[in-house]
Amino acid sequence: MTIPTTLQRALEAGNALKIISGLTNFDANRVASVVRAAELGGATFVDIAADPNLVKLAKSLTNLPVCVSAVDPQKFVEAVEAGADLIEIGNYDAFYAEGRRFEAAEVLQITRETRALLPEITLSVTVPHILALDEQVKLAEELVKAGADIIQTEGGTSSNPKAAGSLGLIEKAAPTLAAAYEISRAVSVPVLCASGISSVTAPLAIAAGAAGVGVGSAINRLDSEIAMIAAVRSIVEALSTVSASVANV
Repeated sequence: MTIPTTLQRALEAGNALKIISGLTNFDANRVASVVRAAELGGATFVDIAADPNLVKLAKSLTNLPVCVSAVDPQKFVEAVEAGADLIEIGNYDAFYAEGRRFEAAEVLQITRETRALLPEITLSVTVPHILALDEQVKLAEELVKAGADIIQTEGGTSSNPKAAGSLGLIEKAAPTLAAAYEISRAVSVPVLCASGISSVTAPLAIAAGAAGVGVGSAINRLDSEIAMIAAVRSIVEALSTVSASVANV
């Protein structure tokens, strides 16, 4: 397995930025807007639903690495054949809203099945935030043994911010930041901090030990491509500031 070069460099520098269009977003126009915003805003890579047609669309719009997300190993095969550069087991938020839980044993099984089907592709796996923090760490360690190249944390849907503004954004990101802190100290692979991340909290994720961040709703829910591009750029700028400060320590 080889992580795409540009992504590897960004992970090593601690400023990788993944823009997520959504696991259940199959609207080609919306996906195209998110992909273009990621490209023009300076993101490192994009994450789209594991659909061959969407992969071909994304590859026609950007030179950024294209990641596909799913929880069904079989869906990855056609997506990779269509040109996906890496795959992600996770982005579970849409399922939580339906009452669907992902326990450690199931995530580990999906990982093993996926790795058996696609032994060479770069594989990222999200650790469910519904697990207790010590269980998240244990699962992350098992996932790496099973072949995960990147571990992603989540938690935005489990938080209930009570404050407005920056304080509320920090409250929203607290669960995924805590997971990134604990997991990054337990595994040797890069950790991506996602779910509830914004330009305010992206630097906190890197300080916590993450090698990069994944941002979805803060971008894909905006109503114009121009607004999406501006939002991506603000996160890129926030990451560049913290990366530079960490490098100078």
